[in-house]
Amino acid sequence: MTAPLVRAVVVNWNGEALLRSCLDSLVVQDLPPGSLETVVVDNASHDGSVDLLRREYPSVRLVQNATNRGFAGGVNAGLHDLRAPYVVLLNNDARFEPDAVRRMIELLEEPGNDDVGAVTALLLLEGRTGEGAPLVNSTGNVVSRAGSATDRDWLTPLNRLSAPQDVFGFCGGAAVLRTAALDQVGQFDDSLFLYYEDTDLSWRLRAGGWRILFHRDAVAWHRHAQSSDSTSALFRYYNNRNALLVFARYAPFSVVVRAFARQVVAPLRHVLRRDERPELLRARIRALAQACRRMPVERRSARAARRRLAAQGGLDALFER
Repeated sequence: MTAPLVRAVVVNWNGEALLRSCLDSLVVQDLPPGSLETVVVDNASHDGSVDLLRREYPSVRLVQNATNRGFAGGVNAGLHDLRAPYVVLLNNDARFEPDAVRRMIELLEEPGNDDVGAVTALLLLEGRTGEGAPLVNSTGNVVSRAGSATDRDWLTPLNRLSAPQDVFGFCGGAAVLRTAALDQVGQFDDSLFLYYEDTDLSWRLRAGGWRILFHRDAVAWHRHAQSSDSTSALFRYYNNRNALLVFARYAPFSVVVRAFARQVVAPLRHVLRRDERPELLRARIRALAQACRRMPVERRSARAARRRLAAQGGLDALFER
């Protein structure tokens, strides 16, 4: 049996209300018949997600995790026995325009792009506009010297967008990855569980000599924060902890110091102002404590990657100016 051209991996946790829009957008991609296979990895949902998939999407391969393995562990489970040369990532609360996957693959296959490891889509915010135009969710990820990674062009009206094609990292919510690049640098780090997994993999791709590009005409729409709660203690813990761990691995030491200092000051500021819920403050402190414990190990683990990045032209060149 001939391997498909591309495998789409969708990670789901209690996303019954979201899955139809996501999966239907994959069904109508303008690719040759049989060239796209879809895998949904369910992270131990307790809603009707699994029943929906079995009833309405029998052609979708369902992988059921016994526990919630997070986004990183979910994607990795969906990459088992991968033979397709390309991997599509799509959040369960997002949908592609019908030509998006084809456009990203065509960019990967253009002459001179053999060293492109990932293409990130133009991710727009579903139902949100500014100046009469859709608002941008992401044109890829960028890293700052303050020790954070953010969506490039967040909340920029589409009619003002002038994003360059080259970008530091891909957004895991809507992208295509080259399987050969994953074979070289490895899959997602499932110890991160949630958040900064795409930033970590983007660092490793760059350390491996791979470029990452943005495709303006490959459009996806995102119902932002429908599959996660950005105001929860869970979000605060993993977002803060993983930012510190990932920057400890790959960033210059001066940036690492700045990142840790910023997260030391933040809880103190909130204590003095009494302007944050106690559970969020505890999550901040727990994230900082765990990152401090792990920092020396994380720093040593990526020493070779930092050397390769420096040899390519310097770590500083990767940071947003």
